[in-house]
Amino acid sequence: MSPIQGTRTGGRSARVQRAVHDAVRDLQNERSRSELSVPLVAQRAGVTPSTVYRRWGGMQELLADVALERLRPDGPPEDTGALATDLKAWARQYLEEISSSPGRQYVRDLVASDGEENSGHCRTFCSIQIEVILERATARGEPVPHIDTVLDHVVAPIVYRVFFSPTDPEPEWGEDLVDKILAD
Repeated sequence: MSPIQGTRTGGRSARVQRAVHDAVRDLQNERSRSELSVPLVAQRAGVTPSTVYRRWGGMQELLADVALERLRPDGPPEDTGALATDLKAWARQYLEEISSSPGRQYVRDLVASDGEENSGHCRTFCSIQIEVILERATARGEPVPHIDTVLDHVVAPIVYRVFFSPTDPEPEWGEDLVDKILAD
């Protein structure tokens, strides 16, 4: 079962999740990924391995859940007062986050997990942030592109270049993508 669905938001469930997530992050700082195991995480978290298996199913799903927590935006995107600068600021931040070493690993963990909904959360997080930017621009009376245009012509190229290109794109490149969709 994915921790996103059916998990109580407080009480013991939240304490277990926090302890297990903390244990994973601590162990990732101390050991190589190949050394991580459910029994090791459980021991560090102070829970039984069966608790981890029951809740997450295995190590990959646990890593995906930790990644999901780390990739979830902390708040709304920056409001600079204009669509172009809002989208550029967001694109620059997004590019910086997913091209960082931890960001790359978090995305890989989500995509590698068995839970199909996990990789969809990346799209959802982007969509929510972009929708906020587009709604603010609409409220200011600015013409806005369709959200799919932003996803297809800003987000998708960023993801492709970060994960499949031999060199990382410059932060300004994400801003150039925004300029292109707003020029059309």
